[in-house]
Amino acid sequence: MANLRIDNLNKSYGTARVLADIGLQIPDGEFVVLVGPSGCGKSTLLRMIAGLDAVTSGDIYIGDRLVNTLAPAERKIAMVFQSYALYPHMDVRKNMTFGLKFTGVPPAERQRRVTEAARMLQLEKLLDRYPRDLSGGQRQRVAIGRAIVREPDVFLFDEPLSNLDAALRVSTRVEIARLHQMLKATIVYVTHDQVEAMTLADRIVVMNQGVIEQVGKPLDLYYEPANLFVAGFIGSPAMNFFAARVESIGAGGARVVGPTMQPMTLPAAGLAAGAELTIGVRPEHLAIGDRGDFLTSGTVELVERLGEASFAHVARADKKRLVVEIRGRETPKIGDVVTFAAGMRDVHVFDKGGRRVETVTA
Repeated sequence: MANLRIDNLNKSYGTARVLADIGLQIPDGEFVVLVGPSGCGKSTLLRMIAGLDAVTSGDIYIGDRLVNTLAPAERKIAMVFQSYALYPHMDVRKNMTFGLKFTGVPPAERQRRVTEAARMLQLEKLLDRYPRDLSGGQRQRVAIGRAIVREPDVFLFDEPLSNLDAALRVSTRVEIARLHQMLKATIVYVTHDQVEAMTLADRIVVMNQGVIEQVGKPLDLYYEPANLFVAGFIGSPAMNFFAARVESIGAGGARVVGPTMQPMTLPAAGLAAGAELTIGVRPEHLAIGDRGDFLTSGTVELVERLGEASFAHVARADKKRLVVEIRGRETPKIGDVVTFAAGMRDVHVFDKGGRRVETVTA
């Protein structure tokens, strides 16, 4: 395995700039997930690491090698795509070893690698079957096995679970996590599913419009998003946002007011009178009641009952919707006017430019 380093990477198609000054260092053995909305550049970045798309400017290093001009086969990478891309006329064993024939791997070594990969992925009983005889999850495991037998320096996954149903996504996600623990492999994984990102990643790279918004451990991004974009992207349902401003600064702190929240006091550090703010609170951190540092209210329009938890959709005075997670059997009724509260440690503050303001301590 090897570390991966990306320095000031740019990608343009004509006058359209797709990636801008991407810098990222991935240590040997780390599982990094690239997330972001469609068109943010995450798949383009993965394809550039693989050598499938050319670099406009900047450098890509795998280990100590500059790989900008190397063909994909020379980079010691293995890629698992969204589509399984299996040969229908070959059985599982041949699908997994086919690429090794062209790299000069002896037959005995090919057999050893297939046996080991099949054991890891629980494919031993399927080696003589053809793709048509396999389920979607089994086909994806074969595609992963084909990558393992290459013994690459870096594994690249491009939304590998998108074609699976919900149950298979969960089980295959567990298998990928277990596989990483066994191989101690360097993995770069692209997904639009933040549940995959949060459960699989050592670190998450959040991308937006061709730039990196934030890099960090999953819970760091959840509890300390760097800006409004990350705050709204990480978490499901998304964070609730409230327009606010600093009315005054006093001995007790900054008095903050807003059209859909009751006045509250924040630590004054980093705040100035008159400053425009956005207050963010996650649905799971709001509770019914009027005891808390942050208070808001609205009229319940819909309650989604999901079993263990329910989500109340609440109409605010500014006509925007507030979402609140409610635990237990008792939920508010449609039409109820309800007050919701949150503690100071669960309140996020962002300045006019959308950047996080570090005024709240746990």
